[in-house]
Amino acid sequence: MAERFTHFDAEGQAHMVDVGDKAITARRAIASGNIRMQPKTLAMILEGRHKKGDVLGIARIAGIMAAKRTSDLVPLCHPLPLTKVSIEFDSDRTLNSIHCSATAETHGQTGVEMEALCAVQIALLTVYDMCKSVDRGMVIENIRLEEKSGGKSGHWRRADLPGT
Repeated sequence: MAERFTHFDAEGQAHMVDVGDKAITARRAIASGNIRMQPKTLAMILEGRHKKGDVLGIARIAGIMAAKRTSDLVPLCHPLPLTKVSIEFDSDRTLNSIHCSATAETHGQTGVEMEALCAVQIALLTVYDMCKSVDRGMVIENIRLEEKSGGKSGHWRRADLPGT
């Protein structure tokens, strides 16, 4: 069978994929991304000197909330009963960046890739929003799925290729 986009019917009309006959399995997805900034902005965040408070703590909550609301934001996404969402941040002072990793899990009939990707994006947008008054030049980049497991397609992990 030729590969095709699953969100279009035979006539090319967009539709929500029917997952009713799929098996309920444990599903997990990990996504990541980065935000680059000026050294002084990174220092303010890491040293807790930002006047708006705990930037990464608030960004973590925003990412979790975003994962829970993904189906409200992405039109053909199924609403999922998430069993876990975690957001982790790592800083890199040599690159003046913060790396965000989001893990989303459920037991269901469809995957949680969109929830993990949405969580990363909103967590990093929250960092931007909270820090834009001191650094409008921040760059959010490399938002991507790193790994997924569960379902008929099984386990997938991003290959270590240049530029990925």
